[in-house]
Amino acid sequence: MVEKESGSVMHSRKAYVIAGLFTVIPLLITWWVVKFILGLLREFGSPAVNWLALAARPFAPDIAEILLNPYFDSVLAIILALLSLYVLGWAATRVIGRRLLAALDRLVHRIPLVRTVYGGVQKFLSVLQVKPDGVQRVVLIDFPSPEMKTVGFVTRTLQDMDTGRTLAAVYVPTTPNPTSGYLEIVPLEKVISTSWTMDEAMTFIISGGAVAPPKMNYDKSAVADEVPTPPGLDEEQTQNTGRDS
Repeated sequence: MVEKESGSVMHSRKAYVIAGLFTVIPLLITWWVVKFILGLLREFGSPAVNWLALAARPFAPDIAEILLNPYFDSVLAIILALLSLYVLGWAATRVIGRRLLAALDRLVHRIPLVRTVYGGVQKFLSVLQVKPDGVQRVVLIDFPSPEMKTVGFVTRTLQDMDTGRTLAAVYVPTTPNPTSGYLEIVPLEKVISTSWTMDEAMTFIISGGAVAPPKMNYDKSAVADEVPTPPGLDEEQTQNTGRDS
């Protein structure tokens, strides 16, 4: 009797621990993603805060000390980074801003090592803004084995020089960090298109599959093949044929 009660207590404790894990894991993942983004913004804005502190030190040392306070420094750096991104986006839509960005782009492309990374990222982002031919953006492919499937993003379509076969370049992000992943080249006929949006797919990947649309196209393409109407058969004849059948 005592052994049964102790076993029941242990089972309850394990259940509580598992329930606690399922409660805290989404919070941890969310915090990790937010912390990563805020860290990038802080690094982007910190030089401006340091410059302001150095400029204010000769005539306002108290303000300089406040600016260099770790907490105030982080918050102000993030705010300045967001303002800089806003101004940059606004300038990119104006004629003068586009000319300045084009000049900066030419300058970066002249730096040997930097232009390789910068050009690759720039092309990748531009590709994501254009829908690939003949396939949806979010797809399923056989990975890492034919018995398994994973979510991927089609970046572009290619053609085999020898056979003329259409191929798809598919980026497969990892969970929960989608910034790292694999690049797979898959025959287009083996790519399964889905009806998911990029936001839905990213949420699915980051959450480890816990958050997803209720349905997915696992076995066939989301875009159904249209049955062509035989030549010379008008709409009325088609409807009559449907009623007769």
